[in-house]
Amino acid sequence: MNDYLKELNDVQREAVTAIEGPVMVIAGPGSGKTRVLTYRIAHLIQSGVAPWEILTLTFTNKAAREMKERIEKVVGQRANKVWAGTFHSIFAKILRFEANKIGYPNDFTIYDTDDTNSVISEILKQMNLDRKQYNVSAIRSRISMAKSNLITPKAYALNEELMNYDRMNRRPMIHIIYEKYVNKCQRSGAMDFDDLLLQMFRLLYQNPENVLQKYRSQFQYVLVDEFQDTNYLQYQIIKLLVHYEGSRENVCIVGDDAQSIYSFRGATIENILQFESDFSDVMTYKLEQNYRSTQHIVQAANEVISYNRKQIKKEIWTEKNEGQKIKVVKCMTDNEEGRRVSDGIIEQKNRYSLSNSDFSILYRTNAQSRVFEEHLRRQNIPYKIYGGLSFYQRKEIKDLLAYLRLSINVKDNEALKRVVNYPKRGIGKTTIDKLADLAEEMEICMWEAIPMLKVSGRANSLLADFVLLIKSFQAKAQKMNAYELASHVVKQSGIMSLLKEDDSMEGIGRVENITALLDGIQEFINDDVLGEGEDVNQDKSIASYLQSIALITDFDSEEVGVDYVTLMSTHAAKGLEFKSVFVVGLEENLFPSFMAMSDPTQIDEERRLFYVAITRAEQYLTLSYANSRYQFGQMRFNDPSRFLGEISAANVDSAMASHNSISNDVFGAPKLLGNFKKLEPRQEAMLAIDPSQFKPSPSSMIEEGMRVMHLKFGEGEVITIDGERDNKVATISFKRLEDSERRIMLRFAKLQILEEN
Repeated sequence: MNDYLKELNDVQREAVTAIEGPVMVIAGPGSGKTRVLTYRIAHLIQSGVAPWEILTLTFTNKAAREMKERIEKVVGQRANKVWAGTFHSIFAKILRFEANKIGYPNDFTIYDTDDTNSVISEILKQMNLDRKQYNVSAIRSRISMAKSNLITPKAYALNEELMNYDRMNRRPMIHIIYEKYVNKCQRSGAMDFDDLLLQMFRLLYQNPENVLQKYRSQFQYVLVDEFQDTNYLQYQIIKLLVHYEGSRENVCIVGDDAQSIYSFRGATIENILQFESDFSDVMTYKLEQNYRSTQHIVQAANEVISYNRKQIKKEIWTEKNEGQKIKVVKCMTDNEEGRRVSDGIIEQKNRYSLSNSDFSILYRTNAQSRVFEEHLRRQNIPYKIYGGLSFYQRKEIKDLLAYLRLSINVKDNEALKRVVNYPKRGIGKTTIDKLADLAEEMEICMWEAIPMLKVSGRANSLLADFVLLIKSFQAKAQKMNAYELASHVVKQSGIMSLLKEDDSMEGIGRVENITALLDGIQEFINDDVLGEGEDVNQDKSIASYLQSIALITDFDSEEVGVDYVTLMSTHAAKGLEFKSVFVVGLEENLFPSFMAMSDPTQIDEERRLFYVAITRAEQYLTLSYANSRYQFGQMRFNDPSRFLGEISAANVDSAMASHNSISNDVFGAPKLLGNFKKLEPRQEAMLAIDPSQFKPSPSSMIEEGMRVMHLKFGEGEVITIDGERDNKVATISFKRLEDSERRIMLRFAKLQILEEN
C-alpha cells in the first residue's frame, strides 16, 4: 500500500510522513517539491484523514490539477474530495456560501482588471480629477497594495507614510478614490481579485464563533505550496485558520526563500523567514538534492545565492555528473548578442542532437526579446514568447508602427483605424464607424473619405486636426531617417507622454518596449542590422525599415508547431526547466535592474531572480552580456553584471575567455579579476555613510569635476557627463572602490554635491 514511499529519498520520506504539527519544507530547485507535496497529501489520506479535511493552497490552477492527478494514482477517486486550488479559487468558493454575513450577495460578481479600470475611471470623472495626474493603472495598483497589506480606506487616510507618498506624486486624493471604489463595488455586489483575499479575511475575523470555527473544524490539515510567494494578507488568513490556542497547528508550508522573486506583486520573503518563530516546535526539512542540473550549474547556483544577506542556509547538491562548464559570452553590442545566441542554439542542436523545445532564452525585461526574435527568424528557428506577446504584437508597438505606416501610406485603413483616436482625442466610435461606412460606400480609403464625412462641427474639427498631424509626419518622412522620424512621432503623437503617466510595473514595461523599438530603429540606420551582408549604404528611410520588418510581423501569425525555442522573462520561467538555457543581458543596470541599485534588499531579490534563471538549466548554461546597447536612442556602454563575478572560475569554461578576448584572469585564475568585480558576501549591502545624514542634490545641478557622495559607493569625482536631459549619464570615480569608475544615469543616481566647481 505504501509503495509510493519507496520512490522518495530519506529527507523527502521524512517530510511526507511527519503529518502532525507545523512542518516547513525548504525545497531547493529540482529537488522534487511537487512529489513531496502530493505524496504528503496521499499519505494523510492513507493514514485515515478524510480528504475533505485537507486544504491545499497553490498559486496556479494547473498546479492544483496536477496534484490531484498524482494523488489519484495513489489513493484513487478519494483525491477529488481534497480541497485543492489557488488562494483565489478556494476563497471564492467559500465566499459563495458565506458572503451574506459580510454584506455581499452570495452570487456576487467578480470584477476583472477591465471592470476595475472602468469603476476607477467613473470615479475620476465624478470627482473631476485630471486623468493624466490620476492614472487609472497606477491607482489600481495602489489600491491593490493597500488591500494586500490589510489597509482599509480609513486606515489609509490615517497612515502618514502613505499619504506623504501620494502627495509627493501629486495624487493626494487616492484615499478618497479608494473609499469610493470600495463603496461602489459593495453597492454593485462585486469583488475584485484582491477582495477575494481581503473579504475572506474579513469573513473569518468578524465571525469567529460560527464561520471561523466552522472552517477551523473542517480543515484539520492545511498545506501551502510556493509559500515564499505569499503576501501579508494570505499569511494572515492561514494563521487565522491554524494558529490559535488549542490548535494542533497541522500546517505544512513548502517553498524556497531563494526563489522569492515577486515582491512587485506584494509577495514578502519575511513570511517564510519568520515561519519558525511564528510556530513553536516546527519540524524543518531541507530538500537539498537537485535532480535536474549538472554539478557545475548547481555549484554556481550555490555560489551566487551565498551573497544574499537574509536566507535560510542550505547547500544544494547533485549526484549528476560534472557536465559542461558554464559558458560566458561577451558581446560588443546587443545585436551581436542576438546573433551569437541564435548561432549558439544551432551549434548545440547539431552537436548534442537537441530539439528547439530543449532551449530557452531568459531575459530581465520583455523589451529585450526584439533582437533575439529577429535573429531567430533570420536563422529560421521557430520560437514562442512565453507569458507574453511577441515583441511586434504588443499593443504599444503596433500603435507606434501604425503611425509610422500612415506617415508613408495614408491609404492604410487598418493603421488609420488603430490610431485615429489614440491617444484619445475625442473622435468617438460612432464617427469612426460612419467614416468606414462612407469609404466602403464610395469605394475609397478612409483617409480620402474624411473631407466628405458629414459630422458635427466638433468631430469635424478633431478629424481635421488628425489630418494635419499625419500630414506633418508625411512631410518629416521625406526629410528624416527612420530613427529621427520615429522619435518625432513618439513625441508629437502623445504616445510616450500617455504611457509615462502609468507608473505601475506594466506601465513601465510598455515605456521600455517603445524605447526598445526606437533602439532597434537606431541600430537599423547605423548598420545593416536587419540584413547582414547587404550594402551598408542602403536606404535608411522609414519605408525601408518597415519593409525590413514586414516578414517579421507576418511570421508572428504562423503556426510553427510544438517544437519551438522558448523566450521568456526570468520571472515567467520559475517552475520550468530546459536542457539548455541562455540567460542574456547580464549587465549592471539591466540585470540587476537600475531600479534596484539603491536598495540592498532589492539587489538581494535581483540575485534570487538570477538564481532562478540559472537553475532552470539541466545540462547546458550560457550567460551573455553586451558591452554596449542602444538605450533611450543612444549607445550606452555597460559593465558586466556583478552576478557574473560571483561564479568561481572553476565552474566557467575558460576557453570562452580567449574566444571573447577577455583576460584569462577572469576565468582561468583561481580568483576573479578584470571585467568581473567580485564582492565579498554582504559587502555590497554596506552603506558608505549614515542614510539619515544623506541629502541628495538635484540631478540637474551635477556637473563635471564636482565632488559628490553616493549612499553606497561613498565619495567620488564626476569625470564626464554624456547624453541629454533625462538621459544624462555620469562617469564617476569613487575612492573606496577598487574598480573605481561607475557609469550612473543621473536621474536615478541620488548624489549629494560636496563642493562646487
